[in-house]
Amino acid sequence: MDQQTAVEQNSKEASLLEKKIHRRKFFKFSSVAVASAAFIASCDKNKEDDGVNLGSGDVGILNYAYALEQLEAAFYTQVVANAAFSATFSTDERTFLTDIRDHEIAHREFFKKAITGAASSSIIPALEVDFSSINFANKASVLGTAMAFEDLGVSAYNGAGYLFKDANYLLLAGKIVSVEARHAALIRELVAANSFLGDQVDASSVNISRTPAEVLAIADTYIVTKINATNLPTG
Repeated sequence: MDQQTAVEQNSKEASLLEKKIHRRKFFKFSSVAVASAAFIASCDKNKEDDGVNLGSGDVGILNYAYALEQLEAAFYTQVVANAAFSATFSTDERTFLTDIRDHEIAHREFFKKAITGAASSSIIPALEVDFSSINFANKASVLGTAMAFEDLGVSAYNGAGYLFKDANYLLLAGKIVSVEARHAALIRELVAANSFLGDQVDASSVNISRTPAEVLAIADTYIVTKINATNLPTG
């Protein structure tokens, strides 16, 4: 083999080796890129799976109350707006339910304003609800659900109010829960006379309370939006 042929042969081999190295680098980098993309997608999915985070501290508790008031306001709004409302309920009952709707909307807007004033970037969005299991043309179905919501709301405030660090928030929550308790007593009387207390007090005649986790587990039946309460204070 002459010198020219040897040079050409070495050049071909070098070129072939270079191509192999480039291919290896390509597959290596491609694998890294695919793995990175999968990791990022997984993180995004986990972030989505975590749900809407209520936050921490006083703002977190405000968001928690705001979420519950959204649920109640949405329920009573649909009760009053239903085409069968007039035929299903008496004049007095319609007045009571309409008043409760207005109260719940006012509570919802109060918490929305409070959170926006404290930390507007931390306010949770409007929640998606699902009331498909409720027959709004049936009095028993509506009042039974209303009773459950009101009892749940009172127990929620009782179980979380003490977590506020700001005494002003605690004072306002105390005023709101007293209204919710009046709602609960009224709805129970509409369901059955002389049942205004029901099973919502303990042996010491103290209203029962529930933790945020317990409340959200019950409310989850009607809230489509996943709620993450893991950062809420516990004591």
